[in-house]
Amino acid sequence: MVKKRLRGALKKVQRPDEATVLKEAAENAPRITNETVAEHRETVLKGARKYIVPLQHNKHQIVVITSTLFIVAVITFFSYVTLALYKFHQSSTFLYRVTQVIPFPVAKTGGHYVSYENYLFELRHYKHYYETQQKLNFADAAGKQQLEAFEKQARQKVVDDALVRQLASENGVSVSNKEVSDQIVLVRNQNRLGENDKVFEDVLKDYWGWTVNDFKRSLRQQMLAQKLVAKLDTESQTKASAALAELHAGADFAATAKKYSEDPTTKDNGGEFGFAIARTNRDLTAQTVSALFALQPGQISEVVNTGYTLEIVKNIETTGDRIRGAHIVFNLKDVNTYLDTLKDKQKTTTYIR
Repeated sequence: MVKKRLRGALKKVQRPDEATVLKEAAENAPRITNETVAEHRETVLKGARKYIVPLQHNKHQIVVITSTLFIVAVITFFSYVTLALYKFHQSSTFLYRVTQVIPFPVAKTGGHYVSYENYLFELRHYKHYYETQQKLNFADAAGKQQLEAFEKQARQKVVDDALVRQLASENGVSVSNKEVSDQIVLVRNQNRLGENDKVFEDVLKDYWGWTVNDFKRSLRQQMLAQKLVAKLDTESQTKASAALAELHAGADFAATAKKYSEDPTTKDNGGEFGFAIARTNRDLTAQTVSALFALQPGQISEVVNTGYTLEIVKNIETTGDRIRGAHIVFNLKDVNTYLDTLKDKQKTTTYIR
């Protein structure tokens, strides 16, 4: 009985067809328009803003803190370096490297600054030599006094070197890399800089704390001063040219030496050195020895610039590996002759005392 009633009730219930269901779903679905998309986006952003604002605030703080720390570090660094250099006169390797990067001045002359690095370059090799080779203690009273003398000497030298470079530039004088290399080869061939490269490098390091490039740097400055003097000292150049002209015209070398030579120890002896000369002789300049060994017996050289003198040399005779020779010497003026004139014209200010 109950089953019959249930069947009747189910028959009375009508199931909606599929088309009707889809139609109702389409009518009830939310419509996607530009307005609804904008509204949804604003809802999402509104929820995220509470996280974005604090993040931007923290980022700004990080930038401010980082910038402040950097500025403080820079000020601290420059304050330390300035005090160490100008007040306490320190010359550590660290400070030397700093001056190689940052052009701190040690002096000013003729409107041009002289680099503190140049000063430390000179001072440090003095200190190295006397500490390692002479065992001088710069911490005791005598050492401190000696160090003050070195500091004064180094300051004067870098100022003079700057003036030499100024005069050389004004007079068109320069020293090329080839000239420096040729000078080293000339001296090395006479066994004056060690038996080989290793010995040469070790000597530079042990005695002066230098590298080969440091040596070349010092040599270049020395050669520049010598070339400058040779050009400016027209009086010596004129005398040497006159003597050479007389010799080429057939004048006797001994008589010409007595007439012109400014070497009091040889001029009255016909210019003869008085001893046999070998290639490795260190009593004569490398340039003089090289010029002598380039001559055949009886020949004379052109004017040779030794750096400090102008010379005309003669190979009188060759016996084995030695030469009996003579020379006529013309002393070049000291470079300070020209530097002093320049110093009188322009002011020099030194920043350390």
